[in-house]
Amino acid sequence: TFLGKFGAGKKVVEDEAMADEAFEPQAKYLALLQRVANRAEDSVEIALDDVRAFEVSQSGGHPPFAFASSLAFRIEHNAKSYVELFSRAVDDLMPAADASADDADADVLDVLFQARRDRDRRDREALQAQGETDAGEAFPAVLTRRYTVRFAPRAAAKAQAVRDVGAAQIGHLVTVRGLVTRVSDVRPAMAVAAYVCDACGSEVFQEVAARTFTPLEQCQSARCSAARSRGRLHRQTRGSRFVRFQEVRLQELTDQVPMGDIPRSLTVHCVEATARTLSPGDVAHVAGVFLPLPYTGLRALRAGLLADTLLEAHHVRPLKRRYDELAAEAAPDVHVRLAALLRDGDAYGRVARAIAPEIFGHDDVKKALLLLLVGAPAKRTRDGMAIRGDINVCLMGDPGVAKSQLLRFVAAAAPRGVYTTGRGSSGAGLTAAVLRDAATGELVLEGGALVLADNGICAIDEFDKMDDADRTAIHEVMEQQTISISKAGITTTLNARTAILAAANPARSRYNPRMTPEENINLPAALLSRFDVLFLMLDRPSHDDDLQLARHVAWVHTHGRHPESASDVDADLLRHFVAAARARNPTLPRAVADYVVGAYVQLRQQHKAAAAAADARRALPRTATDSGVAAGRSAIAATTPRTLLAILRLAQARARVRAADVVSVDDVDEALRLMDAAHVTLDARAPDRAPRADAASAIYALLVRHARTAAAADGDSDALPQLAYADMLDRARDAGFSEADFSRCIQQYEDIDVLHVNVTRTRITFVSAP
Repeated sequence: TFLGKFGAGKKVVEDEAMADEAFEPQAKYLALLQRVANRAEDSVEIALDDVRAFEVSQSGGHPPFAFASSLAFRIEHNAKSYVELFSRAVDDLMPAADASADDADADVLDVLFQARRDRDRRDREALQAQGETDAGEAFPAVLTRRYTVRFAPRAAAKAQAVRDVGAAQIGHLVTVRGLVTRVSDVRPAMAVAAYVCDACGSEVFQEVAARTFTPLEQCQSARCSAARSRGRLHRQTRGSRFVRFQEVRLQELTDQVPMGDIPRSLTVHCVEATARTLSPGDVAHVAGVFLPLPYTGLRALRAGLLADTLLEAHHVRPLKRRYDELAAEAAPDVHVRLAALLRDGDAYGRVARAIAPEIFGHDDVKKALLLLLVGAPAKRTRDGMAIRGDINVCLMGDPGVAKSQLLRFVAAAAPRGVYTTGRGSSGAGLTAAVLRDAATGELVLEGGALVLADNGICAIDEFDKMDDADRTAIHEVMEQQTISISKAGITTTLNARTAILAAANPARSRYNPRMTPEENINLPAALLSRFDVLFLMLDRPSHDDDLQLARHVAWVHTHGRHPESASDVDADLLRHFVAAARARNPTLPRAVADYVVGAYVQLRQQHKAAAAAADARRALPRTATDSGVAAGRSAIAATTPRTLLAILRLAQARARVRAADVVSVDDVDEALRLMDAAHVTLDARAPDRAPRADAASAIYALLVRHARTAAAADGDSDALPQLAYADMLDRARDAGFSEADFSRCIQQYEDIDVLHVNVTRTRITFVSAP
């Protein structure tokens, strides 16, 4: 009655002239059965909310009875039995296929069914001609069903942790929330075994309801019994029915594990429609029947009365959708909010402030984390070389500056984010481990945190606490984004296209300004160069900053939420903004590329000059340079060829945030500003150091320095300094500036009457003494 009469609701009226006509509800499940008959669907999913709604609607106007005595309640508490009952009801209600249905999906079982029906019809006609009757041997129902019946849980049903599912729920329909850690290959599982007798030619079918079964050997058909012969049965693979089978390992999430315990796991069996719905790293709600799994073989002798448990999946709902799915399924109101946000001139800052709004300050760090979420487009050259687009960020700082909170927020905001700690992670736990498959006994690879975070973000806390041998395992991941495995005879390469977000403490827990940055940041340079941005978050006393921080924390503890002024972008809008931004692929114009080249060369020259000055200071006696503070620019902030790629990645991510199709000079300047802000924090001896000057100011400083040197060499302080134009242009080029930068500088300072250039542009004269 439920399958035949339940309505999915009124039809949508598209014509206003037909609005007054009465429409009957559509028979939801009858339409579904028609699609199953037409081979358009292969599963019948019964929603328990529909069952409950149908019971209430059929109560005849009386108050709805208690849920504990309803059919939906009985299905929840005895789901395995009701699967067979609903399957029989579907068999009775299954309509004939439409005439327009395509017969191209007919397989070997359809041919066997038709041949068997024709043979049974001829046998019945022959027996009727002789005056005898024979009902004939019918096919097993499991063999003829081209569908599976599944139950969808009620919307009000709460998802449980793995450790909360106990023996009292055996046979119940339960919903478990967890992280998918391992997914097996999809293999065929035998549902019905077909045999052929070598004596009478009869077909015998055996239904397989367990993981193991005992094959039939002797024929028990009526023909062999009448002839008093026992023919041997031979199994026919083509006549048997196999279903898609996949085994999934579901593990508890970190927020579900009590302190001091290890996460528990649960085996999930996915059959037919539920197979291939989960991937390693997915966080999902899996609803299914909780069943015992008896041990077999020698394990059964050792286990005695004990049994393992499994979840027979009926309904799978991933919690974190991929970026492309999130962008495609955005509601119209989300598109309106995104358009309004992009029209705002400060969309970049507003969205950045939405990252961990409960954390006060760290504006530049949050902007870098936003660019990490957005990322840059990955590229692949014609010869197959891959250039990563994911941005790696390292947060190094004193205790209590909210590094871990930032990591947890980013890992939770990303559709696929994995959070782990350095002390509790090994090399195999980060990359891949070789395990023995419980079903087949073969050695298989189980992906670690970096593999589970493929196409996502891997947040590693306490990065400095990792062993050196384990830390080197991620070197390949951070640049090539692959994991090369050669273990136990398994040689392969796994994808690990993930952005690394690491947090670490200095060597002695707090940053010591009397030590060099290399001594404070006790990480190898080969690893640090793979980070696009390295921030040093120091806890320095400041009256104004401390006052604002204390007021912010007091507000959060008083009201239980962040102040409205902190961010007006919620977490859901942040995810949709990132998803929409990642769908764009901005290009790099030639002019901007030249600008990036000039900026990179300038950074290299500045690093060279700083390194030379540091070497000169180190060559002096200790008393000449020792002022109680470590002197010299940090080699951690060295400019390497990887810095050029980092500038390009950050600039493209910034263009994605602006919803632009072309990278602009402003995007490059913002990338340089973020990198320079990180470098400023690394220079702990000069907290009030001025930010990076523009090209015009740097070139003017170069001219002033050479003019003073020339005046001192001549000994004439009254004469106005003059410099050779061509000589200064060459010196500017050596410093990493372009000719356009030099001309722009001369023009700017000529406009304000600071410099004067003759008509032939051979001499530069200062209007007044510099």
